[in-house]
Amino acid sequence: MATQASTKSKTVKSNGVSGSNSVNEQSTHPVTDQLKETLHASVDKFANSAGIAEDNIRKTATSSAENMSARKRLAAQKWQASKVRKYAIENPVAAAGIAFAAGMLVTSLLRKK
Repeated sequence: MATQASTKSKTVKSNGVSGSNSVNEQSTHPVTDQLKETLHASVDKFANSAGIAEDNIRKTATSSAENMSARKRLAAQKWQASKVRKYAIENPVAAAGIAFAAGMLVTSLLRKK
């Protein structure tokens, strides 16, 4: 009896420390061990899926950042060549008056009565 209890105690300690069952050792908690293996498999699948999703998100974010940077450069080039910019630089008072008048017009159209 003492030998059997000693063997079970060594099996439990071995399972608790190393986390692995050898072929010669028998588990004293088969349902718990089965649940543990199932949960570990589920967590591993989830981790794999999350890793793939993270890679896709990083690739998309990098691509979007490069695309936005290219669009920003294109908009800056168009603004530098714009006739509106040239007019505003040559006639700043007239440009301010036009902007004020346009603002007043939009405000009067959007005002609730």
